[in-house]
Amino acid sequence: MRGPPMTAARRFAISRPMKITKITDIVVPISSSIRNAFIDFSTMTASVVAIETDVIREGKPVTGFGFNSNGRYAPQGLLRERFIPRLKAAKDLEDARGFIDPAKAWAAMMQNEKPGGHGERSVAVGVLDMALWDAVAKAEGVPLWKLLADRYNGGKADETAWVYAAGGYYYPGEELKSLSDEMKRYLDLGYSTVKMKIGGVPLREDVARIETALKVVGGDGQKLCVDVNGRFDLQTALDYARAIAPLSLRWYEEPVDPLDYLLHAALASEYAGPIATGENLFSMQDARNLIRHGSLRADRDILQMDPALSYGLVEYLRTLAMLKQHGWSPRRCVPHGGHQFALNIATGLGLGGNESYPQVFAPFGGFADDTPVKDSRVKMPEIPGIGFEAKNALYAVMKPMMGA
Repeated sequence: MRGPPMTAARRFAISRPMKITKITDIVVPISSSIRNAFIDFSTMTASVVAIETDVIREGKPVTGFGFNSNGRYAPQGLLRERFIPRLKAAKDLEDARGFIDPAKAWAAMMQNEKPGGHGERSVAVGVLDMALWDAVAKAEGVPLWKLLADRYNGGKADETAWVYAAGGYYYPGEELKSLSDEMKRYLDLGYSTVKMKIGGVPLREDVARIETALKVVGGDGQKLCVDVNGRFDLQTALDYARAIAPLSLRWYEEPVDPLDYLLHAALASEYAGPIATGENLFSMQDARNLIRHGSLRADRDILQMDPALSYGLVEYLRTLAMLKQHGWSPRRCVPHGGHQFALNIATGLGLGGNESYPQVFAPFGGFADDTPVKDSRVKMPEIPGIGFEAKNALYAVMKPMMGA
């Protein structure tokens, strides 16, 4: 008997424990000519994994998909040498209802791993964690955002999620015109808040770029974020801070090295506007050190830890619990990455929003094809799992992995 169509959410039970039957991984290029203040993306890659299970829905085995966010290269060696074999060999991964428990799977993958040294292994585990949550939500027959709301947020999910368009990279050629045209495209797509890169040219040139972007968004600094990608030393960060302070921008992102908490504290003591950071912190412990020693302000600053790069949702839940203990609201969390996984998490757990890449890092950036953006807000579709099947270009990459 065929199950319900993928567009209909219906809660399922299972009669026997859910098992992993196959794990497949590939490497996909996401190369682009764009650059930020630190790197270009001409050789960037991503790992994609498919975790097939013995649960049948719509006449086919439930398969969960995962990939790593942009900015980190495909961790295929780590996946194949350590984490996929451990996951395949693991026993007793089920919860009380018989579904795979991502926390048990996480513990199995991290066996024989020393504390610290989070680096690229957090990316490999994050790829598999994403696929596990996708598979579990599909097996239960519900969107991931609803599963998370039911399990961890008292059944309360946001009706819409706030999103902003990330772009404003450095392009060769007519820089200011290209930047202006790009920002106009984002507004046409329904975004009212946009983000641009700074720090890749001298301050005077960046100020001209910021002024160009502000003209596009109507001169409202709250509709513009700027991102340094961690390049500045303290003096340069302060020079830029003084230049942008009168503009009242939405936030000043990753102005200094992400692991130099003393620099964050020094900058926060001088710059009153919101600071955003955290996308390059890969564990709960890293995030806790930022909160302990970075002097960030829980009433205004933004935390951008990306579950796909930081050991997955299992670890992100620990991070959220830590933040609550330190007086931080989940509304101060706006994950990096611009992917559907983080969007489900933001909606289901009541975060402050999510990044979006509507025109870069294809096919991974952006959300479901039929998810319109209105005034920088989106409503989640009722699709079991993360919803990759509703993003045609991305699903075209994933679908051949089913049964491979």
